[in-house]
Amino acid sequence: MRKGSLKEVLAKIKHDPREDERDYYIVIEHRGAYGNEKRIPVEMIELGYGYFFIGETQIPYHRIIQVVRKDGKVVWERRSRD
Repeated sequence: MRKGSLKEVLAKIKHDPREDERDYYIVIEHRGAYGNEKRIPVEMIELGYGYFFIGETQIPYHRIIQVVRKDGKVVWERRSRD
């Protein structure tokens, strides 16, 4: 399930021509949301050094819990869920 670092997985999804970023979403910790989690399509994010961006909003990578394909396959998951 966990193949490479989170940044490597996201970069492959975003930049590899064999992948379609519209087929993936990330699950982040989002306090106040239902279940304290929120799903965000990968096509909406821009990758940064220590953060990713949704428009002007900056979110740290450590808030990402999972990277999931739309068919439900988890391609990356944080080792420990708090």
